[in-house]
Amino acid sequence: MSDLYDDLESLDRRPDRSRLERFLLIALGVLIAYTVLAYVALPALWSHHEHQRGLADLPMVTRTAQGIPGDPINVGLIGDKLDVLCAMQAAGWYPADPVTLRSSIEIAGSVLLDRPYRDAPVSPLFYLGRREDLAFEKPVGNSADHRHHVRFWKVLDQGEEKRPVWLGDATFDRSVGVSHYTGAITHHIAADIDAERKLIAADLEAARMVDAKYQVTGVGVTLTGRNGGGDSYYTDGEVWILRLVVACQKRTGPADIIPSPPATEIKDQIWHALADALPK
Repeated sequence: MSDLYDDLESLDRRPDRSRLERFLLIALGVLIAYTVLAYVALPALWSHHEHQRGLADLPMVTRTAQGIPGDPINVGLIGDKLDVLCAMQAAGWYPADPVTLRSSIEIAGSVLLDRPYRDAPVSPLFYLGRREDLAFEKPVGNSADHRHHVRFWKVLDQGEEKRPVWLGDATFDRSVGVSHYTGAITHHIAADIDAERKLIAADLEAARMVDAKYQVTGVGVTLTGRNGGGDSYYTDGEVWILRLVVACQKRTGPADIIPSPPATEIKDQIWHALADALPK
């Protein structure tokens, strides 16, 4: 009799076990589908380098001296070194001083005493194994603890336009503090790095230094990025490439906008609607 009861209880448990197995299989299928869609299919759909093919295989994140992933690449320029220097000066951006004992003392004095230092140095970052070729900043207020800044690396001697291509990491320094990773004194950046990319483009266009602009894929859509100091950032993952005028000959009309593929345009529209709700 006891064997009969055991058999009956076993039969009662089988439907529950079968439903659990089906649920787990469905959950696993959903997880796999999401992973393929979010990390393989959609990024592949959005990736585009047709306007600057030489950038397709390059990394889109800088590194600190310790090898920690730093700021992402979010802006690019087309032109030789003199074109870049002239354009940035016309746009109101100042070349940053090199990091020396004297400049380090001066920037400390600017922060502590709230006095101007428009050429304050920026901490070095590395891309393709070397530190930045050029660095610029745009002061905000008197102290160097708040400033817009960007580093540039020349990555191609000749791009699609048969001119040099530069990639940069534009960010806004919101305060001075210590690195969350190393404890070293550093600037902390604002999370919305797309706003800095937009500012540089607007300044250069207002100075009539841009012939045309277009996007290529950068680091990709990122909601919870962390730079080399541990600061959070978010981005639509695009790099705006600005084709500079030649020999500082100012453009008479607005810059041409070369469109991105339709899938990227749709992704950007969705992203910008979402980004409005994110902290600045």
